[in-house]
Amino acid sequence: MVPRGAKVAGILIVALVALVGASMFVVTETEQVVITRLGEPVRKPITEAGLYFKLPGFETANYFEKRIMKWDGSPNQIPTKDKKYIWVDTTARWQIKDPLLYLNRVGSDSTAQSRLDGIIDSVVRDHVSNNDLVELVRSEGWEEAKQKLKEAGVSDIQVLVSGFEAADQEGPLLKGRQKITREMLADAARLAPEFGIELLDIRIKRINYVESVQQKVFERMISERKRIAAQYRSEGEGERAAVLGQMERELAKITSEAYKKSQEVRGKADAEATKIYADAFGKDSEFYALYRTLELYRNFHSNSSLMLGTDADIFKYLKGSGESPRK
Repeated sequence: MVPRGAKVAGILIVALVALVGASMFVVTETEQVVITRLGEPVRKPITEAGLYFKLPGFETANYFEKRIMKWDGSPNQIPTKDKKYIWVDTTARWQIKDPLLYLNRVGSDSTAQSRLDGIIDSVVRDHVSNNDLVELVRSEGWEEAKQKLKEAGVSDIQVLVSGFEAADQEGPLLKGRQKITREMLADAARLAPEFGIELLDIRIKRINYVESVQQKVFERMISERKRIAAQYRSEGEGERAAVLGQMERELAKITSEAYKKSQEVRGKADAEATKIYADAFGKDSEFYALYRTLELYRNFHSNSSLMLGTDADIFKYLKGSGESPRK
């Protein structure tokens, strides 16, 4: 049987261990903690990782995220300065800078998201309404990029700048999306510290026309691309005609030179043949007469008719059984 003193000692040890366990808490590298006693902060926020102690049952450790967090807003329909209705989808990055102020003013991440909704949405709406659409979709340094494209020999630069031609006619564009988002961040960052939040960045994820004008924009884009395609086809046909013309000229030149050379060779061969015939026939005139007569016989067609007398010279070799004709 266990002595009564041992039981009491065991109970005290277990209670002490439970008390010590309840008084200890761990803070990781990604967390920061505010200790509250009956709902009121009693110490400075704990921002360093380690093992800490609190009064169990009286003090509560309130954990908050130390890392950078993401805010994603809902796409809003906003009119631009030039009266074009667009959908604007934005995102932001934020961090809890003052956990004590964050606990008093906000209390939770869901509440912080709603506070950021009000701040960022209003700032985005103001800046979109105060700028033209062309300024919201373009980037800084476009003039330098356009000049580099021209220097690189890009001939269809008008395709890339077709969306900006109207604005360029009214005057130079002084802003781009990056500058506008920096202005959004500057305005919103002045309102966030009162909630213990530091706003680090605001970005426009997507800009799109509202459905009522999307179809017209698509039709205009299709028409523009067809015009460019027709221009390319026209240029291609011109190049094709030029290549075919050059080919025909070169072919005619080659054919002419080949014909000239063949005629020269043929003339030289005929001259050689004529010389050989002349030399051969000059040695025996009677043989030449026989050869020409036989050649005449060979050239007669079966449907040819000639009316000749029996004393014609053409029959001289057919008469007299090969005797020489009369002189």
